[in-house]
Amino acid sequence: MEFDITPWLNLAIRWLHFITGIAWIGSSFYFVWLDNHLEQPKEKKKGMSGELWSVHGGGFYHKQKYAVAPEQMPENLHWFKWEAYFTWMSGFALLAVIYYLGADLFLIDKSKANLTQAQAIGISLAFIAGGWVFYDGLCRSPLGKNNKLTGIIWFLSLTAAAYVLTHIFSDRAAFIHVGAIAGTAMAANVFMVIIPNQKKVVAALTAGEAPDPRLGQIGKQRSLHNNYMTLPVLFLMISNHYPMTFSNPYSWLILAGIGLVGVMVRHFFNLRHKGKNSPGLVFAAVALFILIAMFAADAEKASRARFAQVAASFSQVQAIIGKHCTSCHAATPTHDSFDEAPGGVMLDKPELIQQHARRIMEQTVKADIMPLGNETGMTDEERALIGKWIGDGAKR
Repeated sequence: MEFDITPWLNLAIRWLHFITGIAWIGSSFYFVWLDNHLEQPKEKKKGMSGELWSVHGGGFYHKQKYAVAPEQMPENLHWFKWEAYFTWMSGFALLAVIYYLGADLFLIDKSKANLTQAQAIGISLAFIAGGWVFYDGLCRSPLGKNNKLTGIIWFLSLTAAAYVLTHIFSDRAAFIHVGAIAGTAMAANVFMVIIPNQKKVVAALTAGEAPDPRLGQIGKQRSLHNNYMTLPVLFLMISNHYPMTFSNPYSWLILAGIGLVGVMVRHFFNLRHKGKNSPGLVFAAVALFILIAMFAADAEKASRARFAQVAASFSQVQAIIGKHCTSCHAATPTHDSFDEAPGGVMLDKPELIQQHARRIMEQTVKADIMPLGNETGMTDEERALIGKWIGDGAKR
């Protein structure tokens, strides 16, 4: 029996990515919630800035926060860092397994840029690393003292990156890379700023010195930035399942809009945790999401217009599918990358083409993501013929 390790490796890494991501995001949400719910301590201790009582799992908890540090180092100190590290490492491993090893299929779109595998990977790494360098430099600059201004500049920079990437890589890969840029900035915040600053505070306490209060302030700022990036990054992690978001010329604008919805929702909860109700933010986020959906639908409608006047027969469609699809989607694939039909979808018989007409429409006509990487060079005219045939009822 032949054993293909690649899909199992993909599954294992993806599972790890989601597990560690849940742990990281959960702790991030919790600590921001905790920070926003702290009350003035009834029994004040030196350096203590707030406290909170809570109940969970059948027990009561009493949390106390020190604005800089306690007078003495506690014997046991718990750190929250490995969740972030393993989320980034598993995410990058997933990027390498899917988009680097399978660059010709999943990363490169030769209709946009005729790149080699090495060139595509180099561009990918440059955007991911360059995103962190830019963001970190922005935070350390005088502009970084203004959180709102920093957030706006970073948002516009990610939008610009989305625009450029959607004109270089395949649509799905472009979205994933915007997520990788933001996710790398989040993980680097923990690894390069938050944890090192906390270690400096611990070292000062251990040496009997007064810690620098700026270290904690900087760490809190980066933690807040991570909090606002979380929901947009979560969307980007699942975006490849929703072609209507990335399969039109304005996908970068749709991404920016959905990202803004995520930021607005996060801001609503941050304000609510501080006791400030702002229902207008929720209505605005819902309205923006609806507008994005309508905009995407209009773009799809305009896309369908390209095959409205085309005459199409089943024999034409069958010939196109035989030319571009059945090397993978057949009982016995001839493509080097597949031992069996991806997703169990076979198109090597007329009745199977009819059976899977809706999926063909979604993947080949609306989303333009099949064939993978358009390695067979399917033309817009051929997609138009398929779309017209399916739109007319997919009859033989």
